[in-house]
Parts: sequence; C-alpha cells; structure tokens
Amino acid sequence: MEIRTLGKNGPQVSALGLGTMGMSDLYGPADETEGIATIHAALDAGISLLDTGDFYGMGHNEMLIGRALRDRNRDEVNISVKFGGLRDPDLGWRGIDGRPEAVRNFLAYSLRRLGTDHIDTYRLARVDPNVPIEETIGEIAEQVKKGHVRHIGLSEAGADTIRRAHAVHPISDLQIEYSLISRGIEAQILPTVRELGIGITAYGVLSRGLLSGRWTADRQLAPDDFRSYVPRFTGDNLAANLRLVESLREIADARGATVAQVAIAWVLAQGQDIVPLVGARQRDRLTESLGALELELTPDDLAAIERAVPADSAAGTRYAAPDMVHLDSER
Repeated sequence: MEIRTLGKNGPQVSALGLGTMGMSDLYGPADETEGIATIHAALDAGISLLDTGDFYGMGHNEMLIGRALRDRNRDEVNISVKFGGLRDPDLGWRGIDGRPEAVRNFLAYSLRRLGTDHIDTYRLARVDPNVPIEETIGEIAEQVKKGHVRHIGLSEAGADTIRRAHAVHPISDLQIEYSLISRGIEAQILPTVRELGIGITAYGVLSRGLLSGRWTADRQLAPDDFRSYVPRFTGDNLAANLRLVESLREIADARGATVAQVAIAWVLAQGQDIVPLVGARQRDRLTESLGALELELTPDDLAAIERAVPADSAAGTRYAAPDMVHLDSER
C-alpha cells in the first residue's frame, strides 16, 4: 500500500482511506456484519485511515468502528472524526455547534464509543457561523496538549477560514468533496492548502455513487436515502450527468478498468498531498476501489478524461440549496 503524508506535520496514512458513513446513515439500510467485515478487509489490504462522524447514525458509526477494532492493533489505524453536527429524534438536522464546551463534550462521547484514548484527527464537520473558528481550533489544540487528539483537521472550510485556523494551530488536512464532477476547490482552496502545507482528504470521489458506473436513471432510492434530495440525482440533471459517466466508460473500457476505478485514479493523480476516501460498505465494492491503486493514468489518459468530463460540466449542485448555504467552502 502506498503511503502519503497529510500536511507538513500530519499523519502518514494509506493512499486510500475508507469512509464509513454509509454503514450507518443516509444511504438506506446497511448490514452491520458486512460493514465490520468490510472494515476488516480494508485493514487487511493496508488501508490505515478510517473516516467517521460522531453524528453518523447518532453515534452508531463510531460504535461500529469500535467493535471492528477490538481485535486489531489500534496503533496501526488512523481514525478521523468529524464532530458538531446536531440531530433530533426525527433524524433531522439542527445545525452545527463549534463552541469550546461543545468540543469537549463531543470528544468525550466519541472516545467512549470508539473505545480508544485518542483520536488521530479531529475536525468540525462544518464551520459554525456563530463561533469564531479560532475558538473552536483553540479548544481542539488544548485537547492535543492533553493527548486526547493527535492532529487537527478542517472540513468544507473556505480559504480565509483555513488561514485563520492554521494561524492558531497547524492543520493537518482539509476534508472536502473533490471528484471529476466536483472541482470547485481548484480555484482558491487547493492553492491555499498547498501554500500552507495542508493535505486533502477527498470525500465524494464517486459523487455518492453517480460515478460508480452502476447508477441508472430508473434506480429507486430508499425513503431515508438523502440522494433523493440532491439535485445531481434528479430529472434532467441526472440524465446529463449519466451521459458524462458514459463518456468516462469509454476510457475505462480502453484501459480494462471500471468507471469507478478511473474516477478514483483521477483523484489519486491530482497530487501526493491528496488522499481519496472511498465509501465502500461492502467487500466487493472495496475490492473494486482498491484496483484504482494499480491503475496508473498516463498523460494521454488524463487529457482524454478532461475532454470527457470537463471541469464544471456536472448538472446540478452537490447538495440541495438549504444545505449549500452551510458550506463555508462555497462562499
């Protein structure tokens, strides 16, 4: 497994990370046993980075990871946790909380659910508009001093926020959506993190399945699958985006690869400071994703991919309008 370093002072992790959200939340029913088996298969394949959020399944995801790691060497795993997302009993969303006292509270619960004495990278899930980022980062820095946290990350933060946070404590990495059809970070955010020596953990590299090569226009989603509210998955937008996928399939077929492998390999090829998170929740999907590590895209491949899926060619925003307003990275 190739190893990459997240930021000047960040952790060394596998070139691919495993995103575990779908094992507990937002993508419809999931099989716990298969989820744990997938985590084990990822670790056995050399994946050392597991990404979660304390609000995924209202703590269920952290407990799932805790069970999966009971018989594993904790020192060989980097656990990245997002915190601050507020939920209600009806599974609704109630904003974000980045207050220092909330940081301490969220962290205490995460440590217990994960069954560990430290979290490798801790990050606010979204920037809290009501709390200066300096206060949130300052409190996490205090937890670094106490040994409860090893590294501090950010999530969906814009360039100005990144600079302000980094001035308080070195930021190891920014977690943000980055894929062939989500390239907004290339204008300001990517140059900023590279100037500051901050890595990228890229989520949504398959655009929540849209770039998997398996999505069809007539696919029926479970009632609790949030993709039914995402503009890219509806109506004419979906039809336009699936045409992009078919253009990508021609390139994949020529290389003897799958569409998903080409999409992941493209993100891998964007720099050694970028670690894609693959959201596989089944072992067969994980195996397919791992195949991207063996796919070395040539300059001709990259040029063909650019022609097939140009920047800004996606139809529809990456979140519904009410959710887009919470993204500091989109301001």
